[in-house]
Amino acid sequence: MTKAAPKDSLEVRVRRIHRRDLNRTWEFLKLVFRDVNRETVEYQRPRSKRRFMEVYTSEWIEQLLYEVDGEIVGYSECAFEATGDDNWVNPRWFEKRGMRPLFVEELAVHPDYQGRGVGSFMLDQLQHLARTRGCTHLVLEVAENNESALAWYRARTFYKLDAAIFLAQKVPGEPDLLPPRRLKRRAKVADETAATPNTGPMPATPAPKASARKTRASAAKKGG
Repeated sequence: MTKAAPKDSLEVRVRRIHRRDLNRTWEFLKLVFRDVNRETVEYQRPRSKRRFMEVYTSEWIEQLLYEVDGEIVGYSECAFEATGDDNWVNPRWFEKRGMRPLFVEELAVHPDYQGRGVGSFMLDQLQHLARTRGCTHLVLEVAENNESALAWYRARTFYKLDAAIFLAQKVPGEPDLLPPRRLKRRAKVADETAATPNTGPMPATPAPKASARKTRASAAKKGG
């Protein structure tokens, strides 16, 4: 005889996403990653709803919903090859090491259901999907300061690959505008006249005085 489940027990079911689920799934992702995105340099979810809608049309990506009584409690998104124009993954890195990865793009659990086994069920589902598709590894990206997620993955034998790390260098700051500058004391007027070059017309030669004209006239008569 099968033992009856406790009345307060819940059952999580998994299914593939449908177009009618897109809007409420997007709202679910915003709820899950709202606090995480405030603390990380790189968004931990699709950066726009438009991009999220484009993912649905991709034939290489699996989008799975995990529900309890019709409510979304989890979402996973995985790809069987590096896809997207903005993807930085180098496929040759895995080829040289004999790895056939299943890329886990998203793994989100509702805050109210964290710690209740939903994430473990989602991970089991992804491992099962990887085996049925001939993949050898699950590969995903986590922000280094997302400590709770890192601890969760490491407890499940995930290890660090040749992951990129965001680096920053502080540049010594300088104000855009120069500081105030003291002016020289105002010089005396005479000094200013002497020191200032004359750029105007040459001054006219002053006319000789009357006594000087008489002396030159008498001298001319005597000489005559």
